Amino acid sequence: MLLGEFQHSLDTKGRMAVPAKFRDKLTAGAIITRGIDNCLFVFAHPEWEQLAAKLIALPLAQANSRAFVRLMLAGATDVTLDNQGRILVPDYLRKYAGLKKDVIVAGLYNRIEIWDEDAWSAYKAKTESSSETIAEHLGELGI
Repeated sequence: MLLGEFQHSLDTKGRMAVPAKFRDKLTAGAIITRGIDNCLFVFAHPEWEQLAAKLIALPLAQANSRAFVRLMLAGATDVTLDNQGRILVPDYLRKYAGLKKDVIVAGLYNRIEIWDEDAWSAYKAKTESSSETIAEHLGELGI
């Protein structure tokens, strides 16, 4: 399980320390890709394989399916932890997510999200102010 919210920094080369709590889940490497809401997703290989299998099974004839598959797969790349527990976030992914120096690393059970700290603060404030409405909609889904 990947859970928690951590503040970290990118160094000048685009490396970021992975929270120590998450490192044992990523020792065999991971996949980093474009996420939704202008963040990045990081998956351990087993979770990535499950997601990728679902993505490639989407209908090729539907434009939204093709677009989502491109978003997730074309930008994906393997990353490995270095001796200091850091990963290199490629430049094109840093640009996509608007990452500057300070980032938030959020554990969301089966994936990690990497957010620019300011973007995370804005997103979190908006979501927290709408929590009752969100909860009502989830209630309709049986949650």
